[in-house]
Amino acid sequence: MTFKYEEVTPSAAEFCELRVAAGLSAKSLKAAQIALPNSLYAISIRKEGSLIAMGRVVGDGACNFEVVDVAVDPNYQGMGLGKRVMEYIDMYLSSVALEGSYISMIADEPAFYEKLGYRLVSPSCQGMTKKFKPCN
Repeated sequence: MTFKYEEVTPSAAEFCELRVAAGLSAKSLKAAQIALPNSLYAISIRKEGSLIAMGRVVGDGACNFEVVDVAVDPNYQGMGLGKRVMEYIDMYLSSVALEGSYISMIADEPAFYEKLGYRLVSPSCQGMTKKFKPCN
């Protein structure tokens, strides 16, 4: 199979669709339209024009980087595309991270990321979340 690798964000609609298809939480189209242009880095993998895998890096570009939205269409899982997404992300991070930069993620599949050299920070640190309601 031939895949096309693009170091750009997908469209907001594609992003939202792939997140849901891959089992990630749904994001609103409005949120995606705001978020995607603010990415530090993105990798999109396409087959015949269709988005089948993606990943992004967000953060301040120096002290903190967060790996987010790593997703592979279920029809293409098990083909190494998640690993390829992370290889592109790691190449980007290797080129921009400084001494003391902190790379983080919320890992839905910790074993996958551990194989790529990422380590759990618990029990010394714990990830936390808080949901906010729209104020409009």
